[in-house]
Amino acid sequence: MFTYQLDEHAYLKLLEIMDCEALFELTDQSRDHLRTWLPWVDDTKTVEHSKAFIQSTMKKFADNNGFDAGIWYKDQLAGVIGFHFISWPNRSTSIGYWMGKRFQGLGLMTKATKAMVDYAINDLNLNRVEIRVAVENQKSRAIPERLGFKNEGTLRQCEWLYDHYVDHVVYSMLKEDWNQIKQNS
Repeated sequence: MFTYQLDEHAYLKLLEIMDCEALFELTDQSRDHLRTWLPWVDDTKTVEHSKAFIQSTMKKFADNNGFDAGIWYKDQLAGVIGFHFISWPNRSTSIGYWMGKRFQGLGLMTKATKAMVDYAINDLNLNRVEIRVAVENQKSRAIPERLGFKNEGTLRQCEWLYDHYVDHVVYSMLKEDWNQIKQNS
């Protein structure tokens, strides 16, 4: 079971079936906020949909192909962060994340992303971590920028979001860059 303490009030924990109601409730409470940038929100209509998502993440974990963790703050589910996949031949992964509206501004996502990058590079021995963010999503873009990721460029119209395409900025962190950042901090 993956768990990672972020600070005295916050931790990451692999999502489990028993978290499906909390996950659905957080999604439902943040629906309008999340829908702006995430294409799956309208398809998450019941607790069963959240349960199916958790089951898929548990399979991903069992297949050693990534995982999704809940970001817990004062024992409440605040958001989700995870590795979309792990390319073992290329020693790389991609991180995705979202935060419930009422938990924004607490620094939780920066801490969670830093922990996931550290885990990918030091525990999984990966060489590259990538984050793709919609160009106009300034709050999400601030996370990789704050952590020292390199902006590699823009993918034009790469995601269909309900009724329009959005461009993505691609950020990357290499093992050598991460080690240098940690050494200098």
